[in-house]
Amino acid sequence: MLAIVFLLFCAAAFAQPDSLYLKEKKVYDGPQWKLKQKASVDLSQVSFTNWNAGGTNSISALLGYQYTANYKDKFFFWNNGLRIGYGVNKQQDRELRKTDDIFEITSNLGYQPSNDSKWFYSARFNFKTQITNGYKYPNTDNPISTLMAPGYLFFGGGMEYGKNIDELSFYASPLTLKATFVLDQDLANAGSFGVDPAIFDEDGNLVREGSNIRREVGILITNSYAMELAKNIKATNLLSVYTDYINNFGNVDVDWRVNFDFKVNSFVRATLESHLRYDDDVKTLEPSDVEGEFDEAGAKIQWKQFLGIGFAVDF
Repeated sequence: MLAIVFLLFCAAAFAQPDSLYLKEKKVYDGPQWKLKQKASVDLSQVSFTNWNAGGTNSISALLGYQYTANYKDKFFFWNNGLRIGYGVNKQQDRELRKTDDIFEITSNLGYQPSNDSKWFYSARFNFKTQITNGYKYPNTDNPISTLMAPGYLFFGGGMEYGKNIDELSFYASPLTLKATFVLDQDLANAGSFGVDPAIFDEDGNLVREGSNIRREVGILITNSYAMELAKNIKATNLLSVYTDYINNFGNVDVDWRVNFDFKVNSFVRATLESHLRYDDDVKTLEPSDVEGEFDEAGAKIQWKQFLGIGFAVDF
């Protein structure tokens, strides 16, 4: 119920009058493939020399790459995308730390029953993981995440509404498979990311290893909206909510990303991004009464904010 109310609120917030979509009618000129690549580099640096207010020298870099291959004909569309991002930060007298790490593949196949229909039969595939180990700094001995630990896969089918589907889309799938992969056995034995943990006997001997995969079937609802706020300022809203039928139905996983792209010229641009996540399977830890040990706490909202200025090249 909470997910439905939240989605309706977003729909109202981003609703636009029909006049915004009055465009010149296009003549169908056959099936088309559109291929696009984009590479970006965002840098920030601060340095202090005899600065009486104090400060720490630091440098940050964020590399990004996106590739899209989209097909469209009279009744079908097939959109495919690859997104890779990796960021690091180095401060004086501190180890190199990771600030961003994403590898994501998406594929969306849709069928439009008629030319004037605003509804599409749609099937979606999404897979994402990370590239290198993640740590709870300053501890770099025990990774809290690795390549394919976790890895997330979504696959399902449903209905999609879009008056101008490249700009505004609502998608609902009553049957979506979610698979969570934890291929690092140490993390799997600990029950990280919701997989079944390992079982040990009273002497601490391993009886059964932790599971490497968690399977769920549930409801997926997404909303995407892109608009040009002003000349050279583009905003994109991407919202996804998911709940599993079998395990804790009603506990909603939320993934909400809002991006603002500010184009300075053909190469220079600024980016402001807000990324909010909540996953009921990702538990946090808190110090226990026993010194040096931790107890499992509930899931918490995860939030990441990024502001960068850099270079981007489309090719």
